[in-house]
Amino acid sequence: MQFPKFLLGDNTDYPTAIFIVHTEYPRFILNLENDEVEWLEDFTAEDEKELSSEAESLIEAATVFYDREIARYED
Repeated sequence: MQFPKFLLGDNTDYPTAIFIVHTEYPRFILNLENDEVEWLEDFTAEDEKELSSEAESLIEAATVFYDREIARYED
């Protein structure tokens, strides 16, 4: 099964939170309510060095995805 790169998620246990799920490596869930990121991968020390440089652009792409999706709902 193919998944889009990003998915929007919500949960009634967290009524004010909106989550963005990044489905490609490195997989993560971004909570837009408080900007917390939960990584769904186990990283080595070397991976963490690479991730620190890539994380900012991935989170920015997730935010751009969210803005685009919300704009589509508002149209």
